[in-house]
Amino acid sequence: MEKKDKDTDPWLGADKFYHIIMCFTLTLLFYALASFTSHPFLRRHAISIGSVVSLLAGAAKEAADHLGYFRSSGASFKDAIADIVGVVISSFALSVF
Repeated sequence: MEKKDKDTDPWLGADKFYHIIMCFTLTLLFYALASFTSHPFLRRHAISIGSVVSLLAGAAKEAADHLGYFRSSGASFKDAIADIVGVVISSFALSVF
């Protein structure tokens, strides 16, 4: 990861919001896929599966950013934290409901 200037990668920017929403949505999507399967093991661990797959997708996106596959300013530690926040929020919501 490159060292970035504060102005180019703000903590409260739109990009961080998109990372939170995307990981939140992916966690819910993969939770739903795991919970509607006929395999009891997958249903029992659906929240964990959704969380792990969402985090892997976020990590893959950051790796692709680092390698230059997307038109972005590169991988960002702040983006990774935003991904984790999205997963934590969705996992908590799924656990409560």
